Amino acid sequence: MGGRDHRHGLSAAPHDLGRHVYAVGGNPEAARRAGINVDRIYISVFAMCSTFAALGGLLAAARLQSVSQTSGGTDTNLMAIAAAVIGGTSLFGGRGSVYSALFGMLVLQSITSGLNLIGVDAYVRYMVTGGVLVLAVTIDSLSRKARKSSGSG
Repeated sequence: MGGRDHRHGLSAAPHDLGRHVYAVGGNPEAARRAGINVDRIYISVFAMCSTFAALGGLLAAARLQSVSQTSGGTDTNLMAIAAAVIGGTSLFGGRGSVYSALFGMLVLQSITSGLNLIGVDAYVRYMVTGGVLVLAVTIDSLSRKARKSSGSG
């Protein structure tokens, strides 16, 4: 199938750009010493992020059938970061995958939908989401310390 292994699906790691992004996210100085153009990786990742944000904005505007400065401004950033971290993406860089972020989104949406179904107020939903996010960051931090002390990360 065109010389590429398609079993990885949405994983970024099997591709050169994905490996370079992981390397720069894990340790920019080591990536630079390995011959990776760190500035080019930063610029390309920011350009892709901006492109996808613009595409997401267009899709959100199409879904809401309106555009205003307050559209989606309530908890979008919290939900995006929480979904990635709950899925296993490290806030400290170098770890994570597309599938884990999608899994985190599914978990977070399940929690939010469940709380909506039982009629919980918005402020309680924010507290629960924040609590789950704090728990995920704590687990990430502890596992990072454990990997560092064992020498495997």
